Amino acid sequence: MIKTDTLIIGAGPVGLFCVHQLGIIGLKCEVVDNLDKIGGQCIELYPDKPIYDIPAVPKCTGEGLTNNLIKQIEPFKPNFYLGERVQEIKKLKKKWIVKTNKGSEFEVSSIIIAAGVGSFEPRKFPTKDAEKYEGKQVLYSIKDKKIFKNKTVVIFGGGDSALDWAIELSNTSKIILVHRRDEFRGMQASIDKVNQLKDEGKIDVYKKYQLNSVIGKEKVESITIKHDDDTIKEIKTNYVLGFFGLIMQLGPITEWGLNLDKKTIPVNTENFETNKEGIFAIGDICSYPGKLKLILSGFHEGALAARGCFKYAKPEEKLRFEFTTTSKAAQERLGVKK
Repeated sequence: MIKTDTLIIGAGPVGLFCVHQLGIIGLKCEVVDNLDKIGGQCIELYPDKPIYDIPAVPKCTGEGLTNNLIKQIEPFKPNFYLGERVQEIKKLKKKWIVKTNKGSEFEVSSIIIAAGVGSFEPRKFPTKDAEKYEGKQVLYSIKDKKIFKNKTVVIFGGGDSALDWAIELSNTSKIILVHRRDEFRGMQASIDKVNQLKDEGKIDVYKKYQLNSVIGKEKVESITIKHDDDTIKEIKTNYVLGFFGLIMQLGPITEWGLNLDKKTIPVNTENFETNKEGIFAIGDICSYPGKLKLILSGFHEGALAARGCFKYAKPEEKLRFEFTTTSKAAQERLGVKK
């Protein structure tokens, strides 16, 4: 059982900034996210896309913003539980007991839901025999591209992720790109590059094909792909990558007794608390009159929610508002050297 002040559900920009806001008022937290990396939508959907509406930052990327937020919260040493989904919450006296689908268990005085529009899950191959190799030779994201060096890799998909990785990995791997349609739907520059690499013999491309079966014992040995005309082709491979986009859904949140409005969680605007005492919601998942789905709005919501958590973590103490420029306690927590 992991005991801390607050559990944040969601490691996107809003959740990360909330770690900072909790830290400067002396509260500890842990962070759980269903994705296998920190950054939420910014990293999963648009790591290289320019963002223009972060205060005092004329232009940044999703990845750049995430990296700076991670650096900002380093003094507070939060622990991240990635690739885990909060499955169950229950109230025990004045504490919340939270369990994830991977068996992590937390005892906290408050919970902050910063889950964007819900949990993100990759769209997977419908082929049942692919499940056996998931996380091993069948992958839906890439953590370390070095594992593919000098290997044969079959990439499925027709969007930017599939095209970009096909181009990137073609430098060190034998790449076979498979798309179920006749035309790719990524950026034209990427499509042109893939066609160039195909002409140079560096990428094999199969269109109007889909995964039919995965063959192997302990490891993937080969796959078969099926054409629209029912033709079957077998390909020997070491890895199978699927890039079909993400499924966004609320998941178990719908079972927590929150007063849901469609796919959002209504909150008050004093501290962004939900209808459940000690549970707060910030970012795209919360709703209130005048709500704007902007990262900067989420930062504001996180700042107030963090202070709302204080009374649950330290009910005998009174939180005194201070600016970080003058608060010695906050500066000490941030590691500011005089």
